Amino acid sequence: MLLTVDLSCEEGVVAPIDEAEMADICETVLAQEQVERPCYLSLSVVSDETMREHNRQWREVDAVTDVISLECERPDDPDLAQDEPCELGDLILAPAYIADQAGRYATTVADEFRLLLIHGLLHLLGYDHLEDDEAEVMEAREDELLALVTTDAPIDHVTLTRHREDGDA
Repeated sequence: MLLTVDLSCEEGVVAPIDEAEMADICETVLAQEQVERPCYLSLSVVSDETMREHNRQWREVDAVTDVISLECERPDDPDLAQDEPCELGDLILAPAYIADQAGRYATTVADEFRLLLIHGLLHLLGYDHLEDDEAEVMEAREDELLALVTTDAPIDHVTLTRHREDGDA
C-alpha cells in the first residue's frame, strides 16, 4: 500500500507532532485496515478560526471543532478501476482546539492529536459513531490503533462522548 499525504499547515499554526509521524500514523491505520490500494490524503492543520469557517461551510455548524473528515472515495469502492489510486479525501485538524480538549480529557496534546487523526481517518474509511453499536465498534478500533502509535503514557479507553456532546467530526 502506498500513501501520499499532502500536508498543509496554516501559517502560524503548529501541530503537536511532526509531518513524518502524521504520515506514519496514517500508513499504520491503512495497513491495519488492510487497505492495499495506493491512496491520496489531504491533511490540513488549521487555526480555530479557519476550522470554524470549514465547519460552517461543510457541516453547517457555526462552531470550532477538533477534526473534520471530508470523504471523497473509499478504497473498496467497486467503481474504482483495480489499479486506480483512491482519493480518500480531506482531514482538517485544529491543534489549538485539540490542546484544550486534551486538558478536558486528561490526555497529552500529542496523544489527543494522534487520536483525532485516527478518528478522522476512520471516518474516511467508513466508520461512524451516530448509533451506539457503531460507536462501540469505532471506539474499540481507535483503542487498538492508538495503542500502536502512542509514544507517551498509555491512554485509557477512548470515549467518543466528546463527539456526541458537541456534534464534532
